[in-house]
Amino acid sequence: MFSSWIKQLPDGTVTTPGGYLATGLNCGIKEDNRPDLAILYSESPAVAAGVFTRNLFQAAPVTFTRRRLDSPIRALVVNSGNANACTGEQGMEDALTTAKFAARYLEIPWESVLVSSTGVIGKFLPLEKLRGGLEKAAETLSLEGGTKAAEAILTTDTIIKETALQIEEEEGTYYLGGMAKGSGMICPRMATMLAFFTTDLIINQDLLKEALYEAVERSFNLISIDGDTSTNDMVLVMANGASGVEINERGDAYRRFCEALEAACRYLAYRIVRDGEGTTKVIALRIKGSPDFSTAKAVARSVLNSLLVKTAFFGEDANWGRIFMAVGNAEVKIDPYKVDLYLGEVKVAENGQGVSFSEEETSQVLNETEVPVTLDLKQGEVELLTWGSDLSHQYVTINADYRT
Repeated sequence: MFSSWIKQLPDGTVTTPGGYLATGLNCGIKEDNRPDLAILYSESPAVAAGVFTRNLFQAAPVTFTRRRLDSPIRALVVNSGNANACTGEQGMEDALTTAKFAARYLEIPWESVLVSSTGVIGKFLPLEKLRGGLEKAAETLSLEGGTKAAEAILTTDTIIKETALQIEEEEGTYYLGGMAKGSGMICPRMATMLAFFTTDLIINQDLLKEALYEAVERSFNLISIDGDTSTNDMVLVMANGASGVEINERGDAYRRFCEALEAACRYLAYRIVRDGEGTTKVIALRIKGSPDFSTAKAVARSVLNSLLVKTAFFGEDANWGRIFMAVGNAEVKIDPYKVDLYLGEVKVAENGQGVSFSEEETSQVLNETEVPVTLDLKQGEVELLTWGSDLSHQYVTINADYRT
């Protein structure tokens, strides 16, 4: 996943890049005392870029943060347990109040504070709990607080999702850190899933926007757990320039930064699918021979979102016809009678028709926790690796009583 010149740091977090502090704690939104409030703080003004959900019911923090990105950014506040979505004008006022509380305790302009929320839709933020939590959080910011912040943004997640990379350039070394949350309501079209990245690189906003958009399109926008796009999806990146390494044009150094950002995004995207609600299997779907990226993406999304495909994988049933059914529903211009299908190394269909195969061999493939699936369209040169999950009884249980 990582090029030789990119080093993944085993204990890296969002505070690995220079000039960042973070923390996470419980402020009372979650009644079980799990962390529910995070602050990510830059010691100097940072350039920021973001991509956001295309869901029409966009949460107040999505709208608020989108409007703030052209300002120099000093801090990001994230709460979990309450999405502040479908909350009308009060929701917008509460997002602003949250930013102002953070600004007061951090002693920075409120315009430099971004906010993000995740959790139950339709409830107003408990502002007094947030105020008290933010006051305490501002006092506990530290270099060691990255993992605490990554834990505080989780909802139904069962694992913390974070990473950090070291990138070497002739001019010097810079770092890229990231954290994410997501387990259910996962089928991002950005550009419930959040991801936040930090870097100490010097880079202008236009290049940062371009790099983030491309990285998200080839990572988070390729995964699916349940086919639902959240009201709160958001991916942000902050660049504060603390390393002194500068990229100011679309040259080789910029290409390497784009590759590093995409690699970090894909690493966290995979972790989200691996931790999907009720997931027992990751479907590692490789599309080969596609005429273009958009066709490959459409085919992958149709297959990974199919409930019949998902349940077949949960049941470890080599029901390859369901996969072809889903390909046929992708609404793309391909010749279905050229398509081959493999489960692991076992070819189960060729040129749009089934072939004789060993049920014992496919059973061994389907018994694994990660199942490789290859669809060879044989109609182009584009190749794409995407990830999705099966659909289990546990997914239904988790979401049947999520609010209560």
